Amino acid sequence: MTTTDHNVLDVEIGALTGGSANLPQYAGKAVLIVNVASKCGLTPQYSGLEKLQERYAEQGFTVLGVPCNQFLGQEPGTAEEIAEFCSATYGVTFPLTEKVEVNGEGRHPLYERLVGFADDEGHTGDIRWNFEKFLIGRDGRVVARFSPRTEPEAAEVVAAIEAQLG
Repeated sequence: MTTTDHNVLDVEIGALTGGSANLPQYAGKAVLIVNVASKCGLTPQYSGLEKLQERYAEQGFTVLGVPCNQFLGQEPGTAEEIAEFCSATYGVTFPLTEKVEVNGEGRHPLYERLVGFADDEGHTGDIRWNFEKFLIGRDGRVVARFSPRTEPEAAEVVAAIEAQLG
């Protein structure tokens, strides 16, 4: 059994604002997990992620942002600064977790389960940059992985989300 055979939603991770992010609450929903950063060239993807959240939330979907500062220190802020930036700059309503490491010895257990899944180009393993996306199906398992440069509203992302919601 590979790590991708495991339910991703039974991993414990903190919420950005404290306490548990309570991933089991998303069981039965489709979840797009994205490692995010506030000072990255890809940061404008927050807009597309929020549009997905607004478009599909009532159908059993959520984006889950996971702040990470491992790529050129592009998420240096405190939890409060990250929350304020996301809300004020992009109107983010989707949940955010605590800031974690997605690569290396300190890799969070959530990402231990995610990185074994290949994207359409066959990439597995380490997260390549901020805004790498993993779609989790209603059963809590990874069903798709998208490159950091793949826009949230790209046809292949939308099609994958809609397939999970259908």
